[in-house]
Amino acid sequence: MVNEEMNKQAGIIMEEWDPLAMGGGMYSNPIIDVIEQLQLLDDPSGLAKQIQSIYQISFGIWIPLEKCVAVSYKLLALKFEAKNII
Repeated sequence: MVNEEMNKQAGIIMEEWDPLAMGGGMYSNPIIDVIEQLQLLDDPSGLAKQIQSIYQISFGIWIPLEKCVAVSYKLLALKFEAKNII
């Protein structure tokens, strides 16, 4: 899986996550920011904290860290799968 495909799949994971129950298409900017952090981080807790911060800044709503950790594991699994294929 090339990096572009991984980013696309990560975007799908984040759209489906829909932590604020706003429906698809409402998260474009935060998703881009999360994907940027995914490129930099390999730690689920660190990525989760970044996700929490990004969504809080974007929407002014605090998301419990446990929810962010759950999606961070999915994203990192995708990242490590992509690394193993390349």
